[in-house]
Amino acid sequence: MPHYLLYKPFGYLSQFKRGPQKRRKKLLGELFDFAEGTMAIGRLDEASEGLLLLSTDGMESERIRQGSFPKQYWVQVDGNIQTAAIEKLRNGIEINIHGQYYTTQKCRVEKLDTPPILPPRSKPVRSDRHGPSSWINITLTEGKFRQIRKMTAAVGHPTLRLVRHSIGILNLADMQPGQVIEVSKLLP
Repeated sequence: MPHYLLYKPFGYLSQFKRGPQKRRKKLLGELFDFAEGTMAIGRLDEASEGLLLLSTDGMESERIRQGSFPKQYWVQVDGNIQTAAIEKLRNGIEINIHGQYYTTQKCRVEKLDTPPILPPRSKPVRSDRHGPSSWINITLTEGKFRQIRKMTAAVGHPTLRLVRHSIGILNLADMQPGQVIEVSKLLP
């Protein structure tokens, strides 16, 4: 059964079929001729980029979704994030998920001294003339709806750019936005 690694570009939905929305949205199927029955394992919202795993194997998809594989994100946040905000993110923070309050699990968060080297985004992030920004590296084993965006906003540093760099042992390496790699196995 085919499995795929995809560098999901900014502006695409993590789905293959059109929903009831009135506006035309970009879908994953426009990027590559995926095998029939391919599904995304997890999601990245329309404004997020990075590694997305896909498979035609429902059992493999569920195994990965239910597993506790670490997911690493590079996050550009508004402002100069300080140690106190990073500590709050590390120790778990209360966010709202679909009308219910939830405290996130402890996670690894580090401030990056230099921004990661990334391809330019199709829609540029605002420039520094609007104020400083910082880059952090967040590693989670959970993945709630827009979790990272809600976490950074809760500590006063809204997310400007979010890129999932890795899932378990798989990472973007030298992939480019929109690139698809077919693989025989996903995660051990």
